[in-house]
Amino acid sequence: MSLKTTFIAALAAASLALPAFAADITVKDPYARVSAMMSSSGAAFMVIENTGPDDRLIGARSDVAEKTELHTHKEDDMGVMRMIHVEEGFALPAGGHIMMARGGHHVMFLGLTRPLQDGDNVQLTLEFEKAGDIAVTVPVDLQRKPDHGNMGHGSMGHGTMHKQSD
Repeated sequence: MSLKTTFIAALAAASLALPAFAADITVKDPYARVSAMMSSSGAAFMVIENTGPDDRLIGARSDVAEKTELHTHKEDDMGVMRMIHVEEGFALPAGGHIMMARGGHHVMFLGLTRPLQDGDNVQLTLEFEKAGDIAVTVPVDLQRKPDHGNMGHGSMGHGTMHKQSD
């Protein structure tokens, strides 16, 4: 591989590691996965931070699925956790964040249009009530464990963030 090709590949890899942001919204540590290789659905997880005024994540879209929805898990009357579509979206208060993690809030890909392979990238657009659309490149990481990466720990300043209960 030539020096120029190596440099371009390194630059592309570094750009994927950078957080996506627009105005006062920053998307950190996004990743996607499927539960099984032949699965017809998948999910994306990330941390969405807001340094600006109150906003709301109201939708998402991606060409990797027939439908892309905002979901969360909620306990039913029988004590069973159920995944539900959250049509109204998730509040994103000023100075707060939305933790999109397994077992909680997440972006759901329903009716995958192609298999999600480890190392692939998914193009995702997050739709905010005030900030508008934010495009995010989401790497597929089928090896990640539930609390692996910046979502469970690290230098993100968890003490200054506000946990959302939407």
